[in-house]
Amino acid sequence: RDVYQTLYQKWEHRIFSNIAMSEQTHMDAVRLLLEKYNLSDPTAGKGVGEFTNPKFKELYDALVEEGSKSLVDALKVGATVEELDIVDLQKCLNRTDKLDITTVYQNLMKGSRNHLRAFVWNLERLGESYEPKYLSKEDFEAIVTSDIERSGASEM
Repeated sequence: RDVYQTLYQKWEHRIFSNIAMSEQTHMDAVRLLLEKYNLSDPTAGKGVGEFTNPKFKELYDALVEEGSKSLVDALKVGATVEELDIVDLQKCLNRTDKLDITTVYQNLMKGSRNHLRAFVWNLERLGESYEPKYLSKEDFEAIVTSDIERSGASEM
C-alpha cells in the first residue's frame, strides 16, 4: 500500500490510488486475523514508508526509487510487487490449515492476480511489456491472459 500511495503522489495515475485503497482493505482483513489470534500488529502507529522490519524499509525505498524514474518504471514496480505478493501468499497458504486464514489469503491472492493484470494491461496500453521476475513464465501468462476475478463481499 505504501509504495502505491507514494507512486500516486509522484505520477497521479489512478491505478496507484485504486490499488492502494484495495491494499488497505487487504490490510484490514489481515488486521482482523491478528486481533482474533491475539498477535501484535506490526503496522500499528506507522506512517507511509515506516516499517518495523528494516528489510521492508529497504525494499520500500528501492521500489519507490525505481518507480520514481518514469511512469513505465512505476507500473513495472507495481507488477513486481504483485508478483512478490502472489509468491509470498502461496507460501503462507502452504503453511496453514485454518479456514479463516486460508480464506483471507485466497482473497488476497485473487486481488494480487487482478492487480498484476491491471499493471500489465496499463503497460501494454503504453506499448511496453513486462517480464516476470518471481513467477514462472507459465504461471505469469496463465494469470495475465485470464479474466479478472470477481469476489463477493461475503468472501472477505
